[in-house]
Amino acid sequence: MTDLISGPGTDAIPSSFVDDALPPHDGHPVEWAPAEPAPRKRRLGLWIGLGAGALALAAAGASLILIAPGTTVAGVPVGGMTPGMASAAISSRLASTEVELTGAGAGATLTGTDLGASVDAGALAEQAFADRPLWNLGSWMGDPIGAEVSLDPTAAERALRAAVPSSYIDPVDAVVAFDPASAAYTATPAASGTGISVSDLAEAFTAASDEGATTFSFSGDPTEVIPAITDEKAAATVENLNGMLAEIGFYVGDERTVPVAPEVAAKWLHIDQVDGELEITADQSAIQGMVATLPDLVNRDVVDATKVVDSKGEVLRTLVDGKDGRVLGDTTGIASAFATDLGDGKAAFELPVTSTPFETTTLFRRIEVDISEQRTYLFENEKLVDAWATSTGLPGTDTPLGHFRVFAHTAKQDMGCFEGASYCTKDVPWNTWFAPNIAFHGAYWHNNFGHRMSHGCVNLPPRIAKQVYDWSPEGLEVWVHS
Repeated sequence: MTDLISGPGTDAIPSSFVDDALPPHDGHPVEWAPAEPAPRKRRLGLWIGLGAGALALAAAGASLILIAPGTTVAGVPVGGMTPGMASAAISSRLASTEVELTGAGAGATLTGTDLGASVDAGALAEQAFADRPLWNLGSWMGDPIGAEVSLDPTAAERALRAAVPSSYIDPVDAVVAFDPASAAYTATPAASGTGISVSDLAEAFTAASDEGATTFSFSGDPTEVIPAITDEKAAATVENLNGMLAEIGFYVGDERTVPVAPEVAAKWLHIDQVDGELEITADQSAIQGMVATLPDLVNRDVVDATKVVDSKGEVLRTLVDGKDGRVLGDTTGIASAFATDLGDGKAAFELPVTSTPFETTTLFRRIEVDISEQRTYLFENEKLVDAWATSTGLPGTDTPLGHFRVFAHTAKQDMGCFEGASYCTKDVPWNTWFAPNIAFHGAYWHNNFGHRMSHGCVNLPPRIAKQVYDWSPEGLEVWVHS
C-alpha cells in the first residue's frame, strides 16, 4: 500500500510523486510547514474611484433638477432648490410678509395671509428653472426675477377696514331711475368716499417683495374712493334709456305701428349694477302681455290711395292716404327676442308681417269759366262734376281770359277797402285765388248769378264758393274763356 503524506491545507499527494521528487529522508518522517496564504490584492483605489464617480453622477443628476445658484424670485433666494421647493418658499415668504401701517393706522400690522397676497409661485418657479437650470453655469448669479403681487380685494379691504375703521367712508353710487312726472329717466348724483387703496398697497407689496423685504410700511391714511357708478356712467345710461323711450315699439317697416308708452316701457326695463357697470335688462313676461294684443293692433285691410293731379300727373293733393293691408305672422318668441334687443339697446322691434300693397287712384281736376255763358264748370278726369251760374267782371273790370293755376286760399277777405278804392266789401268768404287780385269767392250781397256783376272776380253763391274752395288744391288748372 502506498503511503500518503499530507500537510495542512494540502491535498493528498501520491507517494510515487514524492519518491521521485524528494531526496531520501533516512527513514525519518517528513512534516510540511503550514503554507502561507497568498497576499490579497489591494483595491482601495478602486473604492475611492467608485465614490467619486457616484458623487459626480449625483451632481450631474442634481444639476438637471435644481435651479442655478444666485437665483432670486420675488425676493426669495431659490438657488439650489427644485421648482417645487422654490414654489413653496415663495408662497411661504409672501404669506408671512408683514405690513406695518402708519398714519391713521399706526400700530396695526397685517400679514400677506390677512391681505390675500398671492403670486403664481408655481409658474414663477418653473420658469426660473427653465431659464436658469443649475447645469447652465452661464445662468448662475443672474439678476433677480420680480413678481407682481396680487391682493384679494375682498380679504384686503376686510382686513384694512378692521385695522383702520376711521379711514373708511363708503362712496355713494349714482342712481338711474324713471321719473313718472317727466316720463323720462333721470340720475341722482354720486358722492366719493374714503378708504385705503388696495391697488396702491399691492404695488408697495410688490416693491417690498422684489427687494427681499419681509416687513414694510404703508400709510393707513384715507384716500378718495371713486364710486363704482359715477355721474358720467349714469348720464350715459340715462341718455341711452331716453333714446330708447323715444323709439320703443313694434314696427312694420319704418312705421312704428304699436308704440310703447314710456311708463309701460319703464316697467319692462331694469337697470342693474354688474361689476361696476350699469346693465339694462328687460322683463320678457311683461313684454308678453303686449305681444298678445298685437294682432288686433297690426292687422288691417287694404286702403287704396286717392290723389288729385294736374294735366301732367303732378300730385296736387292727397285725398286718401293709401295703406297696405297686413296680417301679423307667428308671434311665438317675440317677447324673448324683444327682451334681448332691449338689453342690447335696440328699442325698435320689426314684426313679421305679410303685406298686400295698396293701389292709387288719380283724379285730374280742373275748372273752366265760360264768360259768354256766365257759368263755372268743375271737371274730374274730363268728366263734368258740377256747374253753376256765376257772375264775372263788368265791362271795364273784365275777368282776365287765359290759363291759370290756383295759388292761394283765404277763408275771409276784405275787398276794395283801401284809400282811393271805388268800393269796399267786408268779409268776402271762401276766396280761391287764381290770378293777380282775381278769385272765385262767395257773394252774399246779390243773387243775380248768370250776369256780370263783379270787379273782375268770379262770384258764386257762398255755399258753392265753399265747395270750390275745398275742391281746388293749389296748382289746380283754371281756364277762363268766352
